[in-house]
Amino acid sequence: METSTPIAGIYEVCIGVEDAMPLIQYWAQFGYAIGQTGELSPEQAFNLYGVNSSLRSFRLFHQDSDHGLVRLMIWENPTNEGLKLSSMKLKGNRWTTTLTADLMNILNHTEAAVKAGLPIVYTFPYWEIIYNQDRPTRPFIDSPTGVREMLLLQPLTRQVLFQRFNYSLTDYGKINEGAPFKASQITHLGIIVQDDSKEILRFYEETLGLLRVRDDDETTYNSSAAAREFFDLQPPEKLIVTAFDDPRSSTDFKAARSGRLYIIRFPESMNLESCFEKAQPGCLGMSLYTYRVSDIEEYFHRIKESNVKRFSEIEINEFGEKSFSFVAPDGYFWTLIAK
Repeated sequence: METSTPIAGIYEVCIGVEDAMPLIQYWAQFGYAIGQTGELSPEQAFNLYGVNSSLRSFRLFHQDSDHGLVRLMIWENPTNEGLKLSSMKLKGNRWTTTLTADLMNILNHTEAAVKAGLPIVYTFPYWEIIYNQDRPTRPFIDSPTGVREMLLLQPLTRQVLFQRFNYSLTDYGKINEGAPFKASQITHLGIIVQDDSKEILRFYEETLGLLRVRDDDETTYNSSAAAREFFDLQPPEKLIVTAFDDPRSSTDFKAARSGRLYIIRFPESMNLESCFEKAQPGCLGMSLYTYRVSDIEEYFHRIKESNVKRFSEIEINEFGEKSFSFVAPDGYFWTLIAK
């Protein structure tokens, strides 16, 4: 029996939509299915999410996963069109990452969508060596160990998709073999910040109680072709990666769990556009992440005593769960949900 922790991996990515059916069909290709529905009045939605609009939501589950879910939020009066196809190199950016056993099939669908004239930005799947990057290998003799990963941006979704080769991680993504895209639940989600002091990172570690599993991992223009294109790096720019996990995870990569939060830090000397107003509840597209916590009153006290920008009271969300929302010190909007 697994030990319980105060906070688990990221529970949901929430996507603002005007019509849920196309997204329900889309996420079904990745193995998701409707699990819960719920509604809020404009007053209730304003109290919890700060949006004066009635709300109807669908929570999509992925097999038996307790994290990496999708929530579709149908706003009667959306506040704006969201991030759409904007660059990944933005403060306020949000994206999801998903493991697949059939990346080429997704690429085939992507190229067919482009040919049909649909609005899409994507990259060809890059080869990346994730572990033991300095270990020499003999081509056509030694089995290469790494991933192919591609970026796929659409008006309502922002995804990185990856396929593993010659290694596995038991608790980092569970493939739904019956899904057309042979995909796992969302394994990790990302945000962009600028903070040379790293003070923002302390909030996720100390206030939220997440496990810091990766820190100060620099990526430069020359060190990663995928990162260079995904995040539009220019010489001599760099980004720095920090990752936070469910406390049940481990700094040993073989024992890592999915549900990870990737924080991409750019130096403060760079001039990055801010788009927080396009990536919060009420917006269309990927606009909110949630965590589940075991003692929501305790977490409410922690948040209230921290340096968050603002917070709601504890309210009942559209699924009948105790919840509250806050804007973290870095400007990102979050919602915590009682387990």
